[in-house]
Amino acid sequence: MRKIFSLLFLVLAFFLGFLLYKSIEEPINFSAERVKRDRAVAEQLGKIRTTQELYRDITGEFAPDFDTLRQVLETGDLLEIAVVGDPDDPDFTGEITYDTTRLPAIDSIRAMGIDLATLDEVPYGEGAKFDITANVIDYQSTSVPVVQVGVQKKKYMGRFADARFSRYDQNYDPNSAMKFGDLTKPSLAGTWQ
Repeated sequence: MRKIFSLLFLVLAFFLGFLLYKSIEEPINFSAERVKRDRAVAEQLGKIRTTQELYRDITGEFAPDFDTLRQVLETGDLLEIAVVGDPDDPDFTGEITYDTTRLPAIDSIRAMGIDLATLDEVPYGEGAKFDITANVIDYQSTSVPVVQVGVQKKKYMGRFADARFSRYDQNYDPNSAMKFGDLTKPSLAGTWQ
């Protein structure tokens, strides 16, 4: 009888040890996976922000959708202005000249290693696309272009896209968005920064 109780306690100890391991494993896996996925999405949003800034340099406003963004960046030109002389130097007596050169925007995109074909795809999103909205607003009596690009966290968090994982991180909300930009003021700040 004593051997049976010892064996049962041993099995119970292993079972409780397994439950303890699983209770520790889940928050560690969640944290590691969240960091990995958030970092990949933030990197992709950074690329989109860079392309939106190039688009704005070409057109004067932000792209309202990814098709327009791709088309303009594949066919548009960026202006490079070289200033000969120093317009801010009060002692400069020579002539100030401006030399303007047009450079294909696609060359800059390729040099940065940005793939326009997959720009709208959310990493780990299993086909999910980034939401994009652009507009022109009046801000401090001036018309300014604004843009906002983002995606809800639940679209790329996979099996961790459940609100129950917020018990491991109080700041985690799968319904919140990782995004950059603001439709109410001229800002390209990202929520990950």
